[in-house]
Amino acid sequence: MPRPLRTAIVGAGPAGIYAADALLKSAAATDPGVSIDLFEKMPAPFGLIRYGVAPDHPRIKGIVTALHQVLDKPQIRLFGNVDYPGDISLDELHEFYDAVIFSTGADADRALDIPGIELDGSYGAADFVSWYDGHPDVPRTWPLHAGKVAVLGVGNVALDVARILAKTADELLPTEIPANVYDGLKANRAREIHVFGRRGPAQAKFSPMELRELDHSPTIEVIVDPEDIDYDEGSIATRRSNKQADMVAKTLENWAIRDVGERPHKLFLHFFESPTEILGEDGTVTGLRTERTRLDGSGNVVGTGEFHDWDVQGVYRAVGYLSDELPKLPWDVESGTVPNEGGRVVEAGQHLPSTYVTGWIRRGPVGLIGHTKGDANETVANLLDDHAQGRLRTPSAPEPEAVDAFLAERGVRWTTWEGWHRLDAAEKALGEPQGRERVKIVEREDMLRASGA
Repeated sequence: MPRPLRTAIVGAGPAGIYAADALLKSAAATDPGVSIDLFEKMPAPFGLIRYGVAPDHPRIKGIVTALHQVLDKPQIRLFGNVDYPGDISLDELHEFYDAVIFSTGADADRALDIPGIELDGSYGAADFVSWYDGHPDVPRTWPLHAGKVAVLGVGNVALDVARILAKTADELLPTEIPANVYDGLKANRAREIHVFGRRGPAQAKFSPMELRELDHSPTIEVIVDPEDIDYDEGSIATRRSNKQADMVAKTLENWAIRDVGERPHKLFLHFFESPTEILGEDGTVTGLRTERTRLDGSGNVVGTGEFHDWDVQGVYRAVGYLSDELPKLPWDVESGTVPNEGGRVVEAGQHLPSTYVTGWIRRGPVGLIGHTKGDANETVANLLDDHAQGRLRTPSAPEPEAVDAFLAERGVRWTTWEGWHRLDAAEKALGEPQGRERVKIVEREDMLRASGA
């Protein structure tokens, strides 16, 4: 009787779990069957949902419910707190599995090459997100002494950063934020937040719902300059062809024509301002210089030669995420992705046998979480085709117990799916006395202890 198809998935965020789901729904799950092990460097699963989504977005975090249903299947095992390649290498994975899928995502900041980016008070948005989301591998404090702050970028991450900086700590207390984040935000001095985009309202990458949420806070006054509402032929074409872009533009138009209210925290959305330099004195941020831009007819912009200096003491760049390079895999430095064809890893023009990618490590950090389903389906379809055509490697130790023994010999202290349930219960117990759904446990050692590892 043929044994089940053994697959390792490195990265237990949405992309990896969607790949597991695609395998479970395939014909191979019936004959010869599938056996899936997910390896996650954090002690807990869910990746971006747990450590990348803002705590005041329970609607998006609700995706965990669907991911839970996948991980509850008996064909899947979770190995948390296991690092690639520190605890297990690609060659070792191939010893235990017919195929390996990498779904490690992106959690670093893309560089922004302007003078002053290295100054104290200049931060990457990804680092700030990791702090307020309680990532175990980042510092427990964050400097929030700036009264006026700039956020560079016009995507949803920029909105998240601006919103968290503009809200009060007490507004966020009902969420899952840990005590150190609440204490940090309690000391936050920011009263003016300025978000800068180099192009116009029609080119903003905000989601309409995320944008409108800015105006829901009783402490945040959202302000748009009427002079920033401008469209050329390319912008009009974008609005006609893209319903979301049109909804974003309409929201910004409505905000531009209303009177400024009395809410204490002011959040300015600026367009046609291209950051050119972060200004500083004695190694510390004292301002931001931008060049005014104008539309060129196609929806793109050109500089006008008119510069403006903004009085800010902190600058956050939200210009995109970047994946970490994965050892033993080919790497495209420009895109920050693993070269691939339909999820099959490509090296020197050839498919790397039994090795696949899905999610942001495959296509870059673009699109919403749900878009990774399409990636997963295509990657898994090509994996299964390779299996049917006999193109997969034959592992030397395909028994499920073999990898457990290997990790034990390495002294790896790993968590399991059952351990996640224990950690989940512990976080909910911490929140219960405060009337909160949960309080996130931050320290890695505390997470391991709660999970029973």
